[in-house]
Amino acid sequence: MITVRAMQVKDAEQVSELERMIFSQPWSYQGFVDSLSLPNTVFLVAEENNKILGYIGMYLSIDEGEITNVAVSPEMRCHGIGGMLLAEAKKEAESRSVGRIVLEVRCSNDSAIRLYERNGFVNHGVRKGFYELPKEDAYIMIYGQ
Repeated sequence: MITVRAMQVKDAEQVSELERMIFSQPWSYQGFVDSLSLPNTVFLVAEENNKILGYIGMYLSIDEGEITNVAVSPEMRCHGIGGMLLAEAKKEAESRSVGRIVLEVRCSNDSAIRLYERNGFVNHGVRKGFYELPKEDAYIMIYGQ
């Protein structure tokens, strides 16, 4: 059974391995550890049998959240894990009176864009040249007010 829970320091090794597998400019192990110690962050993992299947990170600022990364292990995609992570992040944001969540997504990442749209995010524009390796524009997607 897949569960979503708060990320802990003990998860940082598996999460950073997943990060390196998926992203061209991955966060480091220490980056995750440092972020977990901050009071204005929400990091969640989806786990089954002590194996991290995916994670989501969000920084909070007053009444706005910014999702840093959403990642699901390639072999576990299309199993609803991304939606589970987003739903829990939205609940956590609501519990902290955060009414708006912002994220950027590569314009070519159709599956992620569809996931965000299914979860109430709306495209509000483009950040030109936002991503490196490869260079690409990003859509700015917003959930809430």
